[in-house]
Parts: sequence; C-alpha cells; structure tokens
Amino acid sequence: MPSVTGDPVSVVQAARTVSKNSDLQQKLPRLVPRKKQPSAQDPPPAPETPPLPPSPDLSTVRFSEPVRRILSPRDHDLFLNSPTYNLVLSFVFSLSDSVVDRTPSSSPLDDPSAAPPIIHILLSVLSSIASLIESNPPTSQDHSASPTNSRFGNPAFRDFYDAVCFSLPQYLSLLPLPPPVTSSALEPSTYLLHSFGSRARIDYGSGHELNFLLFLLCLNRLSLLPVSAFPSLTLHVFPRYITLLRSIQSTYYLEPAGSHGVWGLDDYQFLPFLFGASQLLHHPYIRPLSIHNELVLEEEADKYLYLDMVRYTMSTKSVKGLKWTQPMLDDISGAKNWEKVEGGMRRMFMKEVLGKLPVMQHFLFGGLIPAVEGMGRESTEGEGMLEMKEAPGHLHNDNQWGECCGIKVPSTIAAAQEAKKQGGGEGLRRIPFD
Repeated sequence: MPSVTGDPVSVVQAARTVSKNSDLQQKLPRLVPRKKQPSAQDPPPAPETPPLPPSPDLSTVRFSEPVRRILSPRDHDLFLNSPTYNLVLSFVFSLSDSVVDRTPSSSPLDDPSAAPPIIHILLSVLSSIASLIESNPPTSQDHSASPTNSRFGNPAFRDFYDAVCFSLPQYLSLLPLPPPVTSSALEPSTYLLHSFGSRARIDYGSGHELNFLLFLLCLNRLSLLPVSAFPSLTLHVFPRYITLLRSIQSTYYLEPAGSHGVWGLDDYQFLPFLFGASQLLHHPYIRPLSIHNELVLEEEADKYLYLDMVRYTMSTKSVKGLKWTQPMLDDISGAKNWEKVEGGMRRMFMKEVLGKLPVMQHFLFGGLIPAVEGMGRESTEGEGMLEMKEAPGHLHNDNQWGECCGIKVPSTIAAAQEAKKQGGGEGLRRIPFD
C-alpha cells in the first residue's frame, strides 16, 4: 500500500491509487485452475462379432448362379436388416478375431491341426491362377498416340479374366465339394471369379475384395472350412490372395474402383488393415505411430498385414510421407493403441463397405448367401438413370457423379511402373517443404 505521509497532494493520489486497485480486484475474475473437460462425444464401442450361424442343411439350399439384388436404397436397407448381413459381418469379424496377437508362424502350414488339406488346396488354386498372368502378358500401349493411356487399365486383363473363367472348373474340382458338384461349385466359382476385378471396366475395389471373402464363406457354408481353419485362412490364404492381386494390378494396371484418392484408406484394399490391426492388438512395442518407422516396417512387415500394407502403399507412391499420400493412414497412426484402430476398422467396414450403396449394388446373392424377400431383380429401369451394358439393371443417376464406376481414375501403381520403365521412380522423393 502506498505511503500516506508527506504533502496533501501525495496523500490524495495515494488514496486514488488504492481505490483503483480495489475496484480492479473486484472486476477481475478469480483465477481458478482449469479442469480437463470431458470429451463432448466419446467414440462408440467397437462393434461386437455376431455369432456365426451353423452351416445350412444342403438339402434345403437351392443352388443358383449369384446375381445382383440390391438395385435401390430400399433393397440396400432390406439387406442391412437381413440375416445375410449378420452372416457376412460374423464371418469377416470371426476371421479377424481368429488372428488376435498372432503371426503366420503361430499357425504353421505343416501342422495338420492348424492347416487342414483344404488350406493347401486353396493356396495351390491361387498359385495356378497366378501362372495365368505369364501366359496372358499385357499388350503394349501406343505412347505417341496417347501418352497417358498406359496409366489406365490394360485390355489384356480381359484375356486373363477369360482364362481364369475357363480354368475355374478344373481348379474347383480339387475341392471336396458335396454332390452334385456341378451345382455346389456354381456359387463359389462365381464369387472367386468376381474377386479379381471387373472385366468390363478393368478396375478393382473393396467390393471385389469382399467377393473373395464370400468365396471363402461359401466353402464354410458347405462345411469345408471349419472355424479351426480360420487362422490359417487369414494368415496364409488371404495374404496369398493379396499378393496375387498386387501382381495383377502391377501387370494390367487395374484402375481403382470408386477411389477417393489420397482421402481414402487405400486405393484397392481394406480388409488387410482390419485383420492386421487384430494381429497387433496387444503388441508389446509396435504402436500405431510405428508405421512411420522404416526400420519397423523392414523388420516386421512380413509378419503383420497392417505393416505390410503400409510398406507396399509407400512403395507405389512417388512422394515420401504418409501425410502427403495417405493422410487417413497418417491420422490413424495418432491413435493411442491398436484397440482404437481395430475398433475403427470394424466401424469403417460396416459403414464404408457394407453400408455404402455404390459398393453393395454389385453384391451377388445365391442360395448359400441368400437375398431376402422383397429385394429387386436385375430388370428395374428408372427415369434419369443410366444402365451399364456389362451389367443389366446396373443403375446410375445421370445427374451426379457415380462413386463406383463413374470417372476413370489412373492407377498409382501404373504411374510408378511407367516411371521405372522410363528410368525414374527408383526411390521416393520428399516434398520440398516436408
């Protein structure tokens, strides 16, 4: 407090100062330490795995060639509330659950209890299909006429596709299918063929990837793939399928189907991220942020699907850094643990794959994976719609951009391959301001 001794003027000034300070203290709010505010909206819990229904009595199954039945939003809503939706969700999530904290070495192929004979048959079938790539080489493209044409789908893919279609009866004859074999093989062979991409559009996306899971689901419904074989399916058969697809994509430059570019998780695949997150669920030292560590990717990617996808994705980009090429993956790497990543992948599968009409309008239904009463059939036509020639009843709104097969999107794999052919693209370049 100022001294009040001295001349009268000083005394008055000191009194005014005290008064001002007193008024200021009353006006200023009291300083209180801030408490951490609770999150306004906590993330929902991870979706649980529905129970897998028992295999059906095959005498009651009416085998038929799978066809499209989701032709409208109403059909899609019927599917989302159907037993088939729960069946697909249960099968995919059960595969994911089967590899929690596991690597391929935990389910060795030479162990009959872990890898029954059908696992080896499936691996042999995929190897046989891979050999068809060599017998159907890509056609050369005229760079002078259209310099960018080589970055789009190569027409030789149709020859490969036809070769697979011709050979499928021979391949599936290796499987112990129940009689009559002609009928029981019809549905799984259709799903397997459609798992390699679109013959008409020469593209590939998460819907085609789902078809491979539906092929395996058919074998499960035929009692050929017991639950005990799920770890081997996920750790050996599915990665072999992914390897085969990479070879197909790098050979024929399949275009991404409905790609969101850098704003998507990946141009082609989704399920390796779900299964890979389950593998890493309780890992002692690999964290979500470890995907930025090149040493971790080099040493661990062969064992974990998630890390393998990151490593492969980075190898197909011309720019170094996930924040520039795959910002969604970069954002996910900030998660505290793999539980959050795995739960997010489950929700994403339900919302972005099964929950998206542009993807699910290509979903096929048969006897083993049945449609529900009231779904449409491939004969609907509507005003303002475009019907695709390669798929009768395939409808697109002419007034908006279609997510699934509207605009041709060049393949980043094709760009990387073409750059290497021209003597460049041997390494990733950094953004100047990175």
